[in-house]
Amino acid sequence: MNPIIISVICLCVIFLATTLGSSLVFFFKKSYSERTGSIVVGLASGIMIATSFFGLLLPSIEESRILYGDKISVLPVVCGFLLGGILLYLLDKIVPHLHKDSDVAEGIKTDKINARVKFILAVTIHNIPEGISVGLLCGYAIGATTNIDTACLGALSLAIGIAIQNLPEGSAVSIPLLEDGVSKPKAFLLGTLTGVVEPIFAFFAIFLAAFLQESLPYLLSFAAGAMIYVTIDELVPEIKNKSQHSHFGLWSFMIGFVIMTCLEMLL
Repeated sequence: MNPIIISVICLCVIFLATTLGSSLVFFFKKSYSERTGSIVVGLASGIMIATSFFGLLLPSIEESRILYGDKISVLPVVCGFLLGGILLYLLDKIVPHLHKDSDVAEGIKTDKINARVKFILAVTIHNIPEGISVGLLCGYAIGATTNIDTACLGALSLAIGIAIQNLPEGSAVSIPLLEDGVSKPKAFLLGTLTGVVEPIFAFFAIFLAAFLQESLPYLLSFAAGAMIYVTIDELVPEIKNKSQHSHFGLWSFMIGFVIMTCLEMLL
């Protein structure tokens, strides 16, 4: 496999998935029901947790053992993981944003940004670690000297998993905007723009991973920490908040985890 071609495919897949999800605004007139929303959030959570473990943490552990030996291999993994969580924590505290079904804005308090923009920023923050994760595995494949095909398949499976959860995520942005009075074309465009950060951050992550191979354990675990932080902070509470339908979300989480596990094992 050609890792550069695989990288281009991966970046296109994750962006087009968000675009396709956003296009559902042309076919729906209202948001998902609470039960459907719980299922969508649960599926995304399961995929992201499995992705963080199988696609990022395990490769980080393996690379760390190869580069640093068994005695200190734990340090890059732990340090990178915690730094990923810290970065998302800081973004959470700095960037003004508003989560869906919430009336309380987070980040720096400002009246210059309306609720609609704050909601879009919340989704954008959520997408950043996903783009970084795909980019790091693509860069790992580009810089690899052995097991190139395995590295390419790992990047591809990660991109497919993230694309699966990007489909409903794109519509979860565009359709609520339609209910707020935004026109369908504009709602589609705004939903699509929230996914632009993924290929942008993935592109920069590719260069980091390809040219800083010795730092790869830190980078991979960093992405894992960021993704797990986002999932626990934003998605998991949303499953439980929909108490009437929480079991739909919990089982959807299980199914999302299984889907990603199968992708990792089959590809």
